[in-house]
Amino acid sequence: MKNMKKWLAILLLVVMAVSLTACSGGNKPEPTAAPTAAPTAAPTAAPTEAPAAEPTEAPKAEEPAKEEKAEEKPAEPAPAAAAPVNDHPLNATYGFQWSDPTLPILNEKGAQELSFRVYSSKNASALDYNDMKIMADLFAMTNVQVNWENVSESVYSQQKNLIFGNKDNRPDAIYHAGMGAGEIIKYAKRKVLVPISDYLDYMPNFKKLLEERPDIKAQLINTEDGKIYSLPRIEEMGLLQSPNLLFLNVPWTKKAIEAGAVEGLTAEDLKDGLSLKAAQMEQILAYFRDNDMNGNGKTDDERPLSFVYNNWQGNQCDLYGMFGLNDNLEHRVVVDGKITYDIQDERFKEATNFIAGWVTAGLIDKVSFEQSQDNFLANGKGLETYGAFYWWESETVVSNPENYIVLSPLVGPNGDQTICVSNNPEISAGEVILFSSCKYPEVLLAYFDRYYDPVISAQINYGPIGIVYEEARDEKGMLVQKPLPEGVTTDELRLQNAPLGIIYLGEYAWNNVVHMEPRAQLRLERLQLCATPYVPANVKPCPNLQFTLEELNTLSNYETNLNDYIRTNLISWLMKGGVSDAAWTTFQNDLNGKVNLAGIQKVYQDAYDRYIAK
Repeated sequence: MKNMKKWLAILLLVVMAVSLTACSGGNKPEPTAAPTAAPTAAPTAAPTEAPAAEPTEAPKAEEPAKEEKAEEKPAEPAPAAAAPVNDHPLNATYGFQWSDPTLPILNEKGAQELSFRVYSSKNASALDYNDMKIMADLFAMTNVQVNWENVSESVYSQQKNLIFGNKDNRPDAIYHAGMGAGEIIKYAKRKVLVPISDYLDYMPNFKKLLEERPDIKAQLINTEDGKIYSLPRIEEMGLLQSPNLLFLNVPWTKKAIEAGAVEGLTAEDLKDGLSLKAAQMEQILAYFRDNDMNGNGKTDDERPLSFVYNNWQGNQCDLYGMFGLNDNLEHRVVVDGKITYDIQDERFKEATNFIAGWVTAGLIDKVSFEQSQDNFLANGKGLETYGAFYWWESETVVSNPENYIVLSPLVGPNGDQTICVSNNPEISAGEVILFSSCKYPEVLLAYFDRYYDPVISAQINYGPIGIVYEEARDEKGMLVQKPLPEGVTTDELRLQNAPLGIIYLGEYAWNNVVHMEPRAQLRLERLQLCATPYVPANVKPCPNLQFTLEELNTLSNYETNLNDYIRTNLISWLMKGGVSDAAWTTFQNDLNGKVNLAGIQKVYQDAYDRYIAK
């Protein structure tokens, strides 16, 4: 009997030891492999869409980087892909759910024990994101703890490569990542980035967006493996395609009409939407040049026509519309489904010589070719000096915008009347990426998915309810702007309290969630009057395109040289009286030869053909 008791005691001790060993693995379960079952369909909020911050300079085209040989081996395994709600190990421990946007993503235990480190640049005027009300509100809604590491935009540009190179201490994600197609291909091949498209079942808002907008999906897919590696910013207002409008000084023009200097024009004609012939505009500008229009006793401080050469807005491109060309800074548009460079068109030579004539005659202010955007805006304030100018809006340029009307595109000497078609994108890919070292990407992506809810998007873009918007909605259920605090401008309040970044603001949001800012509404009305009707139906801007590694290498080898070659020749022709037949012939030969325009054009055409096929 004693032996029996002894053996029972030993057996009991063994069982207890095994139990303790099984329980000692820690509180955080590891992600599981992707099951075959899909989560049940989740009710989602309607897709989001909203306006972006006032840009100070245009989005710049990425310089595609060549793929380098082995920088780091794919030592980091790709994270686990989607799991249905009830089978996910985080559900039992941390209450992880993503299908109901009215409920937190994690329970209280998850809020306390899980956190994510997100690195982000920010505007100099913005609060630290950890101190922003919208981020506190998102934590209250989701129970997902995000610790933001904010740096200035300049610091991020310096540290970006270091972050990617330091595989032992990367954050979980980068917000405002600014990733180009070449960078995504490079780091995706090395398994550095989370393939976000493997986690769409955790992202009901974003998944629905991609299903309803295959055009957006096509702008995000990495052509090398068909996956999506970044989250986009989408702000569809219809403004960026036409970044130039032509404004004319009405009191000055009335003086020219009264002096009999302009043919076929009366003071009663000076209303928004007026179409002027090139000859009439020439007469008006000549009068501005020769007379003391601002009454200060000088005739040499008036600027007849001004712009900012090669700026993202308010540039020279619309002048080429007088010759039927839909020019832009890249000189590249889609015409009848074909990638087209207008610098190969004989009309471009004719237009350049015509515009150069205006420069030589002093009708176009030569400072336009050297001034910065800031100088242009500063020179418009105070005493009036601008007779006419190109910009997005008159209100930011001159002190007395009521003195100016917006014109339709000028009618050229051959009767042509069209307008610039810019390639400025309303869809910005590469805004957010996740590193494959992120332990629970499904949770962080479910959190970022809330940003694409229209009400959240509006607050990410403009500022939170309680600071920028009233708690109560209007009769249509739309957000209501709060009165501005004394001494604070709309821009200041917005930039301080809105992180910007990933959003989806478009038609649904503008009609049901948030009003466009008054200045955006005014721009849209002006564009509908003076721009949209003058874009031919067969002409479209070039969208965001995704390239193969081989195509990116072609662009890297040749496109910068092409752009520099065009820019150098064009400014010389415009400033020095035009281009001769011989110089034009040499230019065309070089385009077809040493700068390899044909190869570049083929890359864009192949990428565009893939885009429209999806």
